[in-house]
Amino acid sequence: MALFVIRPGRKDDAATLLRFFDEAVEWLVARGSAGQWGDQPWSSIPHRASRVADMTDEPGLRIAEVDGEPAGALIVSEKCPDHVPPAGEPELYIGLLITSRRFAGHRVGARLIEYTLAEAKRRGIGLVRVDCWAGGDGALQRYYEARGFRSTVRFDVGGWLGQVFEQRP
Repeated sequence: MALFVIRPGRKDDAATLLRFFDEAVEWLVARGSAGQWGDQPWSSIPHRASRVADMTDEPGLRIAEVDGEPAGALIVSEKCPDHVPPAGEPELYIGLLITSRRFAGHRVGARLIEYTLAEAKRRGIGLVRVDCWAGGDGALQRYYEARGFRSTVRFDVGGWLGQVFEQRP
């Protein structure tokens, strides 16, 4: 059985995060879902590469490792992003959940969600929310529903349609 560890993120994780985004874009394009994050590697788009580098400053950044190799990333916060209506109660918000395609089948994303739910309980917070792209074939929405989330509100950011999900730990 592979050793699975979730550790705090560091400034030097920027290249790893950017690799995760590039892998995800390639995979999404191959599935016909370029509408989620575009069809170009994020490493080739300066403002996106800068945005990813800024993610390493987030105190809620966590890196999942499988046998010592980075396999996924998570950013959680007690504040929802500006494009999402506030919950009206304390919450943990998953601002980023991304996994390396090289570790498909290792339940990296599911384990990061489980970590978030446990962290919410530890902090005495009764709500976890996340949002995702509401386009494509619905696979991403079904992914969150299969992990116990229920859909709530939709939003539109410049033509990018998103769906908010919530779960009570």
